[in-house]
Amino acid sequence: MRQRHIVLTLLFLLSIITYVDRVCISVAGPRMQNELGLGPEQWGWVVGAFTLSYALFEVPSGAMADRIGGRRVLTRIVGWWSLFTSLTGVVSNFWTLLAVRFAFGAGEAGAYPCSASAVARWFPSAQRARAMATVWMASRLGGAISPLLVVPIQQSYGWRMSFYVFGVVGLIWCAVWYWWYRDRPELKASVTPEEIREIGNPANEGHVALPWAQVFKQRNFWIILAMYHTYCWGSYFYLSWLHTFLVKGRGMNEGEMKNLSWLPFVAGMIGNIFGGTVSDRLVLRLGLKQGRRIVGCAGLAMSGVFMLTCALNPNGIAWGPLVLDGKVSGIILLSLGYFSMDCMLPVAWAVCQDVGRKYAGAVSGSMNMAGQLGSFMSSIAFGYLVGAWGDYNLPLIPFSASLMLSAFLFTRINPEQQLIPGDELPVQKAA
Repeated sequence: MRQRHIVLTLLFLLSIITYVDRVCISVAGPRMQNELGLGPEQWGWVVGAFTLSYALFEVPSGAMADRIGGRRVLTRIVGWWSLFTSLTGVVSNFWTLLAVRFAFGAGEAGAYPCSASAVARWFPSAQRARAMATVWMASRLGGAISPLLVVPIQQSYGWRMSFYVFGVVGLIWCAVWYWWYRDRPELKASVTPEEIREIGNPANEGHVALPWAQVFKQRNFWIILAMYHTYCWGSYFYLSWLHTFLVKGRGMNEGEMKNLSWLPFVAGMIGNIFGGTVSDRLVLRLGLKQGRRIVGCAGLAMSGVFMLTCALNPNGIAWGPLVLDGKVSGIILLSLGYFSMDCMLPVAWAVCQDVGRKYAGAVSGSMNMAGQLGSFMSSIAFGYLVGAWGDYNLPLIPFSASLMLSAFLFTRINPEQQLIPGDELPVQKAA
């Protein structure tokens, strides 16, 4: 077994834990809102507080991984967020919940940029989209199993216990990661010279700081940020409002939610591995530019179509002789939408590695910062739109439009253009 696959396994487990912790509050949302007396506008601020701090600390954490390495940075990140996951279980009112979720987001910021930085150092370029697809697939697995884990815990011990349990799991991961991982393959004694040759050395020049003045002049950089920002307006709905939407917008009870709400995340999991694999294969056949653009644009455009169809058919939909009520049709359409947008997700992160090379942590951190600002704005906007319109379906219409805009922006990205001129990255054949 190649050692880089152990790295990917650890990142896979990290991603599961990350999204179990994130989606936990969405699953617990209806119970928490009832117990703490929170309206839709207040709940929008609760789920938005995480994304705001996550966005603010994303670039510093990603850049730190480039400078001092993911071994120490990821250990700090996971330890911090595990603490505040547990502290979510002790809140007693809106303001303490808001403060804890803000601190949680600050701690978790940088987890995926650090993962991208590790992948850039441990994998050849022609395997990176699939590697990031595996990481993001794990996040959807975490989202899928979250209601299956959280709801039984809540029913037996209350919603607070679920946060205590998942906080401890993160601390266990920290210990294993710090013990095993090294920041570069050549620092790990079990990595053979053959595997080091397979990986190559394009992103292993040591720890570096991104020359921001040069990057800010690159049009490519700003398009990547705008694409991910508009994408996150649609995608964060699944992590922040989905379970409340199913209960209050489509009339599901808690049992139905537990049995059906995992489907979009499984669809996303499949979309991640499908999109990353197809993109890497297209890169080898059509080149880097078309291999990334085709998958990214098509996935985003289709996700916008499915979300819009869901919004316009709150009472159900008929496909020929097949008639589906609002609950089932909503789950199916949102699942297809998540599959489509997640075909794009590993491609976007691979683009950051394509254009950022040894600066992959800082570049992907910048992209994710722009995205999480979109997540923050969308989570707040959804709550206020529900309050203004008295409807949980209509807010999906502007979100679907944002996904269509993101699809257009992806066609303007050039993954062959390095952000630092002269820092060219050859496309390598898969080993």
